[in-house]
Amino acid sequence: MAAHFLRDTAVLTGRSLRHIARSPDTIITTAIVPIAMMLLFVYVLGGAIDTGQGAGTGSYVSYLLPGILVITIAQGVAYTAFRLFTDTQGGIVDRFQSMPISRSAVLWAHVLTSIVAGVVSLVLVVGVALLMGLRTGAGVLEWLAVAGILVLFTLALTWIAVIPGLTAKSVDGASAFSFPLIFLPFISSAFVPTASMPGPVRWFAEHQPVTSIANTIRNLFAGRPVDADIGIALAWCVGILVVAYVLAMVTYRRKIA
Repeated sequence: MAAHFLRDTAVLTGRSLRHIARSPDTIITTAIVPIAMMLLFVYVLGGAIDTGQGAGTGSYVSYLLPGILVITIAQGVAYTAFRLFTDTQGGIVDRFQSMPISRSAVLWAHVLTSIVAGVVSLVLVVGVALLMGLRTGAGVLEWLAVAGILVLFTLALTWIAVIPGLTAKSVDGASAFSFPLIFLPFISSAFVPTASMPGPVRWFAEHQPVTSIANTIRNLFAGRPVDADIGIALAWCVGILVVAYVLAMVTYRRKIA
């Protein structure tokens, strides 16, 4: 049974990856918007923002990058919802269900494709940040920890994307869910310290997932202790993943019933 599921997932993932390979503009678009935002904040607004970590382009890139990476992930999963919506509306999912393949393999193929495409986009963004003067004291283990957190967060948000991909009535509806995810980093410690925010906004910023994720990645890049932030970040990622996965599978079973 497990071998059957893995084989079907591998075949369907290969199909999805071939579609992306034929149309790499989705990955490029996913990376361009965060890169443009990073250029804007660093070279236009960065000089007026006090992060308490020193002045200079390299310093603000180091502070800003974790939030930009989160935005990159949110931008990328919107395409996952779009691809799944297209398959659902085109009848391909129904045709797959008439074949002797594992039912959940269809969803997992889209999820794994999202992770692969997301990793490529994240690498492009980090590469531009390095060219812009990113300074990091991270070693191999710290880089692996950053990669693990980003992949886990991508997995969690991708399962959220599956739900509108299955239930949306239009293309715009399938991808519109990502807008709140893209703007969430702006109300966090991703761009400025939360201490500069008014009371209610500061409370929200300090108790939402992006702040703990951004703080953890920032400290890992700087080679500083991550303290309790990493536990909070992992708890958020795992919690979102579990809830989103359960809701997505329930929605999928109802869809194909």
